[in-house]
Amino acid sequence: MYKISEFAAITGLTKETLRYYAEVKLLEPAYINPHNNYRYYDDGSYFLATLLGKLRRFGFTIQEMISVTEDESFYHLEDLLIQKRENIQLKIEDLCKQTEEIDDFLKSGREDKNDD
Repeated sequence: MYKISEFAAITGLTKETLRYYAEVKLLEPAYINPHNNYRYYDDGSYFLATLLGKLRRFGFTIQEMISVTEDESFYHLEDLLIQKRENIQLKIEDLCKQTEEIDDFLKSGREDKNDD
């Protein structure tokens, strides 16, 4: 069993994040000491904590993460990841278009100065 600070260190999640995940029933401690309310996590929690950390870095919302964990078979995880990837790709394309527009705008401003 790991205290919350130890578990945070090995998973890369903060203690605050672990407390919040417990609050929203996303990742609950394996045991809470009734005398001091210390939270303890076990090795079984490690896989889920690692998965949640990855999903968060991939831009999943808390609700999406809850949906993934409720589907214990992770049957829809691949579909969600593909959809998330497609959304990211669309954002990248949009940002590239925006940078091109900025470059064109800057270029047109320079051309106007050269005409003077």
